[in-house]
Amino acid sequence: MKDKKVLFVAHVDGHIQAFHIPYLKLFKEEGYVVGVASNGDKIFDYCDHKYNICFQRNPLSPKNIKAYKMLKKVLDDNEYDIIHCHTPVGGFVARLANKNSIHYKTTKMIYTAHGFHFFKGNNPVKNFIFRTIEKYAAKYTDILITINKEDYENALKFKLKENGKVEYVPGVGIDTDVIKKTKYDRNKFLDDTRIDNNETTLLLSVGEINRNKNQEVVIKALAKLPETYHYILCGIGENKENLEKIAKEKNVFNRVHFLGFRNDIFSIMKCCDIFVFPSKREGLPVSVMEAMACGLPCIVSDIRGNHDLVDQKGGYVIKLDNFENDLSDILINKKNHFDNMKKYNREKSEMFSLKAILSKMKSIYGLE
Repeated sequence: MKDKKVLFVAHVDGHIQAFHIPYLKLFKEEGYVVGVASNGDKIFDYCDHKYNICFQRNPLSPKNIKAYKMLKKVLDDNEYDIIHCHTPVGGFVARLANKNSIHYKTTKMIYTAHGFHFFKGNNPVKNFIFRTIEKYAAKYTDILITINKEDYENALKFKLKENGKVEYVPGVGIDTDVIKKTKYDRNKFLDDTRIDNNETTLLLSVGEINRNKNQEVVIKALAKLPETYHYILCGIGENKENLEKIAKEKNVFNRVHFLGFRNDIFSIMKCCDIFVFPSKREGLPVSVMEAMACGLPCIVSDIRGNHDLVDQKGGYVIKLDNFENDLSDILINKKNHFDNMKKYNREKSEMFSLKAILSKMKSIYGLE
């Protein structure tokens, strides 16, 4: 009897490490030979075979042609029962390579779209290009998994392989058990960030410091708020200098705290009061789910993904074009609503727990 085999594909090692280790473990425990194909030389737990494929994030890079050839050889040499591919480039190249492999008819191809690159409000030309690419690749897909409702509705319009289907799964799962056990010390955190007043209201954003994450609107809103409000940013990115400049111009530089990359995000979340997420584009933001699990009220932009997570019982969803003014208004006039949101968000976050998502994925994989 031949071994059952599964291959996970993503364009970089980091994506596998960040999101898919529990799924490698799941298949290993089910007796599968587990493979990973991604760009990098990292060795993963629960992985029997690692293939370093030269995927490039830029879909137009000539190196992706080489990546296609490398991956096709892997697929021809190994008869995989299941291939689960992720990320736009990894997902497209994997499906194309599988379509042309000698085992195409016997392999179940699963693709998770972690936020289609076409969406409401995007450039129409870009939407047309990315929709066309996804529509083409869908023809060689057995199961297309979407992580938000807007993408799910769009995917239903695609023609998949015969008997193919579209699934909605809200993310890859957050470890709510770890979050519950995480300890924190607010007073120490205030000391470490040199914030004197224990009556301070701490606003928090987590994510890359870039223009898409749109943290500048929070800094501008901070200028309209009392001195007791401080803004904590966790993350790194090329837009930090610009945000520092805005903070100085608005005379709030001493109330904006850049903490950089952190490994203690759950502890920091529990030390803060309100999670603010003004992003312009998302698939399904993990940081919002984690903030909910930590019991934070969430004020988020009205975009795909955000409004899948946050409702009026757990926070506020506000329009991008007036985020600055609406944020300051909510924080000044509706602060007494926040206490009830904490418990609600903790309970709702169980819908996105690793345990819940693994259970759903076991059904999709056919492991039940």
